[in-house]
Amino acid sequence: MNMDNVIQPIYLVSAALFILSLMWMSHPSTARRGVFSGVIAMLAAIIGTILLPEIKSYTWIIVAMVIGGGLGIPLAMVPLTAVPQRTALSHAFGGLAAGLVGAAEFYLWIKFGGPGEKYAGHATPFNTAALVAEVLFGFLTFTGSLMAAGKLMEIIPTRPITYKGQNTINLSLIGVAILFGVLLVIHPTWWILFPIIILLALAFGVLLIIPIGGADMPTVIALLNAYAGLSAVAMGFVLDNKLLIAAGALDGSSGLILSIIMCKAMNRSFANVLFGAFGKVQKSAAGGDEHRTVKSATAEDAAEIMKAARTVVIVPGYGMAVAQAQYRVRELYDALTKDGVNVKFAIHPVAGRMPGHMNVLLAEAEIPYDKLIEMEAINPDMPEADVALIIGANDVVNPAARHDKSSPIYGMPIIDADKAKTVFVIKRSMNPGFAGIQNELFYGDNTLMLFGDAKAMLTSIVQALKE
Repeated sequence: MNMDNVIQPIYLVSAALFILSLMWMSHPSTARRGVFSGVIAMLAAIIGTILLPEIKSYTWIIVAMVIGGGLGIPLAMVPLTAVPQRTALSHAFGGLAAGLVGAAEFYLWIKFGGPGEKYAGHATPFNTAALVAEVLFGFLTFTGSLMAAGKLMEIIPTRPITYKGQNTINLSLIGVAILFGVLLVIHPTWWILFPIIILLALAFGVLLIIPIGGADMPTVIALLNAYAGLSAVAMGFVLDNKLLIAAGALDGSSGLILSIIMCKAMNRSFANVLFGAFGKVQKSAAGGDEHRTVKSATAEDAAEIMKAARTVVIVPGYGMAVAQAQYRVRELYDALTKDGVNVKFAIHPVAGRMPGHMNVLLAEAEIPYDKLIEMEAINPDMPEADVALIIGANDVVNPAARHDKSSPIYGMPIIDADKAKTVFVIKRSMNPGFAGIQNELFYGDNTLMLFGDAKAMLTSIVQALKE
């Protein structure tokens, strides 16, 4: 029996399911179906691969599956508030896998590439170029994703780490790696260049991420996803595996498109994200507010005003995720809805630390999908909102983005929370957000600050509503 007649249809079904998975995951109502489709697609891909006739033993495959399962199950059990760093770690593992496969393939070419041997003729210019791309993207994704996870977990500083000549050094590193890759394509016997390329890729992944601030993490995670996909595409060409090429292309293109969407949401370019050190504290911009005063309120004040409102718009941010307050938000939603208040949720595309972070957290708390409204759709209704309740959001509601050309966030589309009749802001302190500037909204005539932990404050508001 020709196993190729079995394997290729399995691969075709797997590729189709991957495509359907992406399509279904584009909307919350079909997201579960999309996840299930993706799982079945990966299972089919694994089954098709282990049926390959060149696999003579399953011992190491089983060992790898046990180790992978041992790591994957705990990663899958993390709370949804930790999904961004878990996603970054997943990208790291994917990049490492691609890089290691590329390295193994290269050294097999060296050892068994002589005339008449198994890998004779494999080191063609095209294959070598694809392998260099695989290793570059794989290893830079590995270290870059580890750095992103470290920033999200606050193991390393979330602020940008910059130094003089940083961009020149970074571009020089990747330039030398590409040059060595070209030389390796021209002279495949110059194998000593290969480990140097790996080291340069690992270093570049670290140096690429450290100057990027926490405010840009959604874009960075999407971009690392694209790099991992490109590495998989290159690996598919090296291994002559059509499914890897298709799945990698889907992964890479979706990550790139998502990165473009994130940059558009911030009105910024890739170059600005990667080399602009957004998130660095701007002392000149942050100054001048130390003598201004804000008005504060109590949970009881907030409950009384919201209970009398017709429409309340809740704007969630990363502070909600840190406090794990999504279930208290649901309690607030239930209490206000019971009193006849129309409650909506305004979702900014880059709120949180990964694309769709707020959607995921609110879905976990079973907030109805139709109540989650994107920024473009909610902004025209903000002047009619009686109350805007901001929970741990900062830069995505800062009016300076609309009119202050000296602000580092100028031009970034924001949720027009300041246009609501009354604005409540739940915040621990007056510390600036990741952009490093004070929020003009806090000093508005219609703004009342609710200082404290988001979960505790929401609990107090709900209690006051029930009294």
